[in-house]
Amino acid sequence: QLQLVESGGGLVHAGGSLRLSCAASWHTLEHYAIGWFRQAPGKEREGVSSIDSSGEDLRYVDSAKGRFTISRNNAENTVYLQMNSLKPEDTAVYFCAAMTLIAGLPSLSPHDYEIWGRGTQVTVSS
Repeated sequence: QLQLVESGGGLVHAGGSLRLSCAASWHTLEHYAIGWFRQAPGKEREGVSSIDSSGEDLRYVDSAKGRFTISRNNAENTVYLQMNSLKPEDTAVYFCAAMTLIAGLPSLSPHDYEIWGRGTQVTVSS
Protein backbone atom coordinates (compact mmCIF):
# COMPACT_ATOMS: atom_id res chain seq x y z
CA GLN A 1 0.00 0.00 0.00
CA LEU A 2 1.35 3.39 -1.01
CA GLN A 3 2.19 5.65 1.91
CA LEU A 4 2.85 9.38 1.66
CA VAL A 5 4.86 11.52 4.07
CA GLU A 6 4.97 15.31 3.88
CA SER A 7 7.87 17.41 5.13
CA GLY A 8 9.26 20.91 4.80
CA GLY A 9 6.67 22.88 6.71
CA GLY A 10 7.59 25.48 9.28
CA LEU A 11 7.28 29.08 10.43
CA VAL A 12 8.24 31.86 8.03
CA HIS A 13 7.66 35.59 7.76
CA ALA A 14 5.38 36.99 5.08
CA GLY A 15 7.24 37.14 1.78
CA GLY A 16 9.34 34.10 2.64
CA SER A 17 9.57 30.73 0.95
CA LEU A 18 9.21 27.08 1.81
CA ARG A 19 9.57 23.90 -0.20
CA LEU A 20 7.29 21.06 0.78
CA SER A 21 8.12 17.47 -0.10
CA CYS A 22 5.79 14.52 -0.49
CA ALA A 23 7.75 11.28 -0.31
CA ALA A 24 6.29 7.91 -1.13
CA SER A 25 7.14 4.58 0.40
CA TRP A 26 6.15 0.95 -0.19
CA HIS A 27 5.10 1.73 -3.76
CA THR A 28 6.14 3.86 -6.71
CA LEU A 29 4.49 7.24 -7.27
CA GLU A 30 4.99 7.21 -11.02
CA HIS A 31 1.51 5.98 -11.93
CA TYR A 32 -0.35 8.43 -9.69
CA ALA A 33 -1.44 12.00 -10.02
CA ILE A 34 -0.51 13.93 -6.88
CA GLY A 35 -2.32 16.84 -5.31
CA TRP A 36 -1.36 19.30 -2.61
CA PHE A 37 -4.16 20.45 -0.31
CA ARG A 38 -4.38 22.67 2.71
CA GLN A 39 -6.73 23.06 5.61
CA ALA A 40 -6.84 26.04 7.94
CA PRO A 41 -8.64 25.87 11.30
CA GLY A 42 -12.39 26.05 10.85
CA LYS A 43 -12.16 25.82 7.07
CA GLU A 44 -12.70 23.08 4.51
CA ARG A 45 -9.79 21.31 2.88
CA GLU A 46 -8.79 23.19 -0.26
CA GLY A 47 -6.95 22.00 -3.37
CA VAL A 48 -3.79 24.04 -3.95
CA SER A 49 -2.03 22.33 -6.83
CA SER A 50 -1.92 19.04 -8.68
CA ILE A 51 0.31 17.26 -11.16
CA ASP A 52 -0.30 14.29 -13.43
CA SER A 53 1.89 11.19 -13.46
CA SER A 54 4.13 12.47 -16.26
CA GLY A 55 4.61 15.90 -14.74
CA GLU A 56 3.29 17.62 -17.85
CA ASP A 57 -0.19 18.68 -16.73
CA LEU A 58 -0.29 21.03 -13.76
CA ARG A 59 -3.10 22.81 -11.99
CA TYR A 60 -3.15 25.60 -9.43
CA VAL A 61 -5.81 27.28 -7.38
CA ASP A 62 -6.03 30.96 -8.34
CA SER A 63 -4.49 32.13 -5.07
CA ALA A 64 -1.38 30.02 -5.74
CA LYS A 65 -0.77 30.98 -9.37
CA GLY A 66 2.49 32.84 -9.85
CA ARG A 67 3.69 32.00 -6.33
CA PHE A 68 3.66 28.20 -6.00
CA THR A 69 5.28 25.63 -8.28
CA ILE A 70 4.55 21.92 -8.21
CA SER A 71 7.04 19.41 -9.60
CA ARG A 72 7.85 15.76 -9.33
CA ASN A 73 10.89 13.53 -9.51
CA ASN A 74 9.67 10.00 -10.14
CA ALA A 75 13.19 8.62 -9.80
CA GLU A 76 13.24 10.01 -6.24
CA ASN A 77 9.60 9.01 -5.68
CA THR A 78 8.90 12.54 -4.48
CA VAL A 79 6.63 15.46 -5.38
CA TYR A 80 7.52 19.01 -4.39
CA LEU A 81 5.62 22.22 -3.79
CA GLN A 82 7.80 25.32 -3.93
CA MET A 83 5.99 28.17 -2.21
CA ASN A 84 7.27 31.72 -2.66
CA SER A 85 5.94 35.10 -1.57
CA LEU A 86 4.07 33.46 1.26
CA LYS A 87 1.20 35.33 2.89
CA PRO A 88 -0.42 34.92 6.32
CA GLU A 89 -3.50 33.51 4.59
CA ASP A 90 -1.36 30.59 3.38
CA THR A 91 -1.17 29.38 6.97
CA ALA A 92 -2.62 25.86 7.14
CA VAL A 93 -1.81 22.21 7.42
CA TYR A 94 -0.65 21.06 3.99
CA PHE A 95 -1.39 17.53 2.79
CA CYS A 96 -0.36 15.60 -0.27
CA ALA A 97 -2.56 12.93 -1.77
CA ALA A 98 -2.49 10.43 -4.61
CA MET A 99 -5.10 9.48 -7.16
CA THR A 100 -5.26 7.13 -10.10
CA LEU A 101 -5.71 9.35 -13.15
CA ILE A 102 -6.72 7.70 -16.40
CA ALA A 103 -7.11 10.83 -18.51
CA GLY A 104 -7.63 14.56 -18.26
CA LEU A 105 -6.25 17.15 -15.93
CA PRO A 106 -5.41 16.14 -12.36
CA SER A 107 -8.22 17.09 -10.01
CA LEU A 108 -8.13 19.73 -7.29
CA SER A 109 -11.05 18.16 -5.44
CA PRO A 110 -10.10 16.28 -2.26
CA HIS A 111 -12.93 13.82 -2.93
CA ASP A 112 -11.10 12.41 -5.97
CA TYR A 113 -7.99 11.39 -4.04
CA GLU A 114 -7.53 7.94 -2.58
CA ILE A 115 -4.38 8.03 -0.45
CA TRP A 116 -3.38 10.81 1.96
CA GLY A 117 -0.39 11.81 4.01
CA ARG A 118 -0.69 13.14 7.55
CA GLY A 119 0.20 16.71 6.72
CA THR A 120 2.80 19.33 7.59
CA GLN A 121 2.11 22.66 9.29
CA VAL A 122 2.89 25.89 7.46
CA THR A 123 2.65 29.10 9.47
CA VAL A 124 3.24 32.50 7.90
CA SER A 125 3.60 35.42 10.27
CA SER A 126 2.77 38.98 9.27
